[in-house]
Amino acid sequence: MTLGLIARKAGMTQVFQADGTMVAVSVLQVTPNVVTRVRTTERDGYAALQVGAEESKRLTKPLAGQLKGLPQVKSLHEFRMAAEGDLEGFELGQQLAIADVFAEGDVVDVTGVSKGKGFAGHVKRHHFHRGPKTHGSDHHREPGSIGPGTTPGRVYRGLRMAGHMGDEQVTTKKLRVVRADAENNLLLLKGSVPGARGSLIFVRKA
Repeated sequence: MTLGLIARKAGMTQVFQADGTMVAVSVLQVTPNVVTRVRTTERDGYAALQVGAEESKRLTKPLAGQLKGLPQVKSLHEFRMAAEGDLEGFELGQQLAIADVFAEGDVVDVTGVSKGKGFAGHVKRHHFHRGPKTHGSDHHREPGSIGPGTTPGRVYRGLRMAGHMGDEQVTTKKLRVVRADAENNLLLLKGSVPGARGSLIFVRKA
């Protein structure tokens, strides 16, 4: 894994590229991140950089104690590094802006929590085909048979059925950075990213 930043999803829009083509982009609001911990292989068993964002006056006592002498940020996330040598040049309290990590044309992986859809049926959740609506059928959106007969006489584990949909961590890989607006702290990525407007997003280089 590589270094990344914490952001908030602002929404979607469209921009025109240099060749005149229009591309749909997701807009991420990236306030300056601060390095809150540097984890080394010798001390922690792995190399990683913990960054924080979004200052707040209301923090839990454990979090406030961890951030003693640092900006009081409420959102923390660790980005693992491939090797301990990647930690060189980073120190506690250092601020990371968009220009320090991303540039136009970079390819990134985006992680967020998808929109919650509540309890959904198998047609919406798993894209099953519905049954016929004519010839006396009363199984328009029913799941049908869910298991074999006598053998094995049970329902297989993991069978796709109705249930809770969404509200889970999703990673969208290899999105291209269309624009890195350091002046306005905006990152424009081609395509969609998981989550609703205002949700927390973690962006790292692919």
